[in-house]
Amino acid sequence: MSQACRSCGNELEVVLDLGVTPLANSLLREDQLDQPEERFPLRLAICRGCALPQLMETVPPQALFTDYPYFSSFSDTMVRSARDLVRTLVRSRALGPDSLALEVASNDGYLLRHYLEAGVPVLGIEPAKNVAAAAQDAGIPTMCEFFGRDLGSRLRSDGRLADVVHANNVVAHVPDLNGLFAGFEALLKPGGLLIIEVPHVLEMVRRLEFDTIYHEHVFYFSLSSLKPVFERHGLHITDVERLPLHGGSLRIFGARENQPAPAVDQVLAEEKAAEVNGPGFYTDFNARVNRLGTRLEELLSGLQREGERIAAYGASAKGSTLLNHFGIGRETLEFVADRSTAKHGLFTPGTHLPILPPDALRERMPDSVLLLTWNFADEILEQQREYRERGGRFIVPVPEPRLL
Repeated sequence: MSQACRSCGNELEVVLDLGVTPLANSLLREDQLDQPEERFPLRLAICRGCALPQLMETVPPQALFTDYPYFSSFSDTMVRSARDLVRTLVRSRALGPDSLALEVASNDGYLLRHYLEAGVPVLGIEPAKNVAAAAQDAGIPTMCEFFGRDLGSRLRSDGRLADVVHANNVVAHVPDLNGLFAGFEALLKPGGLLIIEVPHVLEMVRRLEFDTIYHEHVFYFSLSSLKPVFERHGLHITDVERLPLHGGSLRIFGARENQPAPAVDQVLAEEKAAEVNGPGFYTDFNARVNRLGTRLEELLSGLQREGERIAAYGASAKGSTLLNHFGIGRETLEFVADRSTAKHGLFTPGTHLPILPPDALRERMPDSVLLLTWNFADEILEQQREYRERGGRFIVPVPEPRLL
């Protein structure tokens, strides 16, 4: 358990309590369904010093990421976003055979492969053995290790400095935030660029995206709470872009030079106006989540009374938070469909729903499907065009339950 801010050491104040839940990506085999599942408190707090939102409890990263069921390449949206960014960077920074692009938590190489296609050497760092193996099989040089201060220093000593360091949707996962940024700083060449992507806590609260909260996500970032972390380690935020990914994310650019673009001050000003750095910003968050649960339960119960069969789509971490917190399980949902072949034949944590391929929607034709991966709604709705044309409907649960 952490009682002090992991960034600055000040006191934490709890602003949302989601109860005690299983680890969101701890998918189960059939022979494990009768065994006890380890559960952990899921409480969001805000630092009274630097205003960084974070979980009160820390689950050891080794328990979360040594074997990991999430493969980024299964998301067309993620792959397109990575490809477009890489193409822009290769052109704007004149990257070539003498450059190095490095990604921390490189997953299955979904991003680095685009650098290789452009003739830029790469190095991936991925702690999950199964995911790192998939990247290596695809020809992506990958180190299977956890990244932090020590590995950054070791790579620097070996002369492996990077022109660009990527850290997409991983900064929130690392409890030792200062060690992570020390590692980033050690890796960058003079004039090098650090690019991180994080869900924006401003949008998370505004849009009631509470299911973004799970044990893997230790932190929930605003730009203003990240700024002192950069500066503590000799880095500065030089630019920021808003992305629609994951319900609203920030792509943050950092370097040793302090030359911020106008967008940095614009986002900081918006966060200040919204009072995102104080506990008042979260005052009614808990009540809004509870109201959402009541409305979703009423919708699902009403459909069942009408004789409808209901399934779900997306055996995701956010889906685990939503289902476990609201108590939605096999009494309501028949199964969960998911595109990732690594999840097929397994069961969801806590709720024990069988995970089937997407074709199960067309084969079994449930009347409605609860879209747990609502952050990829456009992509999934297009992929499931035939199911919808045959009369199937999707239920988007956040920020307000609605039928599509």
